[in-house]
Amino acid sequence: MNHTQKLTIDRVEQQRILKLLSFEQKLWNAGKKIVAGIDEAGRGPLAGPVIAAAVVFPENIFIPGINDSKKLSPSKRAMLFESIHEQAVAIGVGACDELVIDEINILQATYRAMKQAIANLAIQPEHVLVDGRLIPDLNLPQTAIIRGDAKCFSIAAASIIAKVTRDRMMLEYDRQFPQYGFGQHKGYPTRKHIKAIIEHGFCAIHRTTFKIKKME
Repeated sequence: MNHTQKLTIDRVEQQRILKLLSFEQKLWNAGKKIVAGIDEAGRGPLAGPVIAAAVVFPENIFIPGINDSKKLSPSKRAMLFESIHEQAVAIGVGACDELVIDEINILQATYRAMKQAIANLAIQPEHVLVDGRLIPDLNLPQTAIIRGDAKCFSIAAASIIAKVTRDRMMLEYDRQFPQYGFGQHKGYPTRKHIKAIIEHGFCAIHRTTFKIKKME
């Protein structure tokens, strides 16, 4: 890659990041300096917790590569996880385990984890940007952004924090329950995971209220 090509790529990435920051910039310009992005990881799996993360950045933040966590490789997510921790003003994480999910359902557990993540921030946000739908009964101004993890910088960063945090937890569970392959599928309903459940039954971290599709 020559110097001109690199400059062109750098400019394209800079413009992409500036576009992702448009939601935050609008709020910053309106005087709201403490803006938190919120996202979750783990709504779809058959096992393990749902994890939510809240991230607050300073103005003029720039971290190349920030994107929806699902679009990033594990190594890229791990690298960005460290960069986010280095540059964020505050990060909060919340979790609801399989017992809570089975008790109150995955949607309500997700909202509870998001509220925990916000409460675990070192500073209270003046505005919250949340992926998907508004968080019920949140006593803070908030904006819901459909597919926010692909459209909003802070939400994308939160998606990375939540995903890496949860994946690392599932690697620990893989050591406790090696017969299920949690290290590979992270609890999602893959053929290998469903086959393991059929062979061994549920383990302690399975969500027993989730329906398992039959393998064809």
